[in-house]
Amino acid sequence: MKQLLMLLMAILLPLANFAQIKYENFSSTKLGETRQIKIQLPRNYEENQDKRYPVVVVLDGDYLFEPVAGMIDYYAYWEDAPEMIVVGINQDGRRTEDTYYSEQNFLPEGKGAKFFEFIGMELLAQLDQKYRTANFRIIVGHDFTSNFINYYLLKPNPIFQGYINLSPDLAPEMAKRITYSLNSAESRKWFYLATGSDDVPALKEGILGLDNQLKSVENELVEYKFDNFQDATHYSLVGKAIPAAIENMFGVYRPISTKDYNEKLLQTSVSPSEYLIEKYASIEELYGIKKKISLNDFMAVYRAIEKTRNWEEYKNLYKLAQEHFPGTMLGTFFEARYEEETGNPKRAMRIYQNAYGQKNIAFLDADFMLAKADAIKKDFGY
Repeated sequence: MKQLLMLLMAILLPLANFAQIKYENFSSTKLGETRQIKIQLPRNYEENQDKRYPVVVVLDGDYLFEPVAGMIDYYAYWEDAPEMIVVGINQDGRRTEDTYYSEQNFLPEGKGAKFFEFIGMELLAQLDQKYRTANFRIIVGHDFTSNFINYYLLKPNPIFQGYINLSPDLAPEMAKRITYSLNSAESRKWFYLATGSDDVPALKEGILGLDNQLKSVENELVEYKFDNFQDATHYSLVGKAIPAAIENMFGVYRPISTKDYNEKLLQTSVSPSEYLIEKYASIEELYGIKKKISLNDFMAVYRAIEKTRNWEEYKNLYKLAQEHFPGTMLGTFFEARYEEETGNPKRAMRIYQNAYGQKNIAFLDADFMLAKADAIKKDFGY
């Protein structure tokens, strides 16, 4: 287990070094003590003054923060997940009392209740005040702390939308309570659950029981994912589960995949440009992030239009390209292709020529655009 975590850290820490990691002491009125927290700000946080970021709260921050922060930085680097503010709460020597619950009703009690309020009423409020946070939050826990994160799910209007459960040590009634909360959820929720073939037997039994219950959840607002990793122990499963959870929670955020291209964009019943617009509208609605349409996604839609010969789709596409990549040849090229394929070759030729002086992008440069104009001129004798 230690060797796996060391390998994971060796891969991720060089990436995390480019992000801003801060260590702060938080004086809590609720707890009556000072707690150490770690904060990883996204790359170029200071430069992107108009940008807001989702927040990930990591319990067991003394050992879980670095794997989570590193993987989030890695996925964000490749634009497979948004950049996020990651906050780890150190609980070394305190996790048992932090997660304490009543033996009568199995809800947080004593120090556990105070720790619950510390996160919900103090920590998140300060983060919102001090940093540019978006209204999308995830919480992560492991065994005791994994059970604990689900208490937030039980509240009306939960303050977290995403829950990453790494081998939870479930309290009595918790499986039933989670199932009820997800069934009755009135806003979007992401729930991830993981165990391993070599997990602690008593924990695994409860986790498999929870999975059986959650399979019956039929709420369209809930995205549920379960993993049972082969040959993974209670500790090594963490290294496999974190990336799996990130991929599950941010599926719509990722660039258009080969699968999406083949199964959606190439279908004649689907408008590729509308699919693109709806994809980015969903990103803003789900995660509170206004994301610029990526060049990769423009190229995917372009290839789909060429493949299906649905030339009218270029109307929306060239307007979007002019909005998201102003001053480049992208929108000009799409507009020229529209005119070229809908019976206006002379206008297409002039549009290709007008690209001279605009910025190169993807495969588009002055030579390419002028060659397209010359080809039309030659074909039609202009």
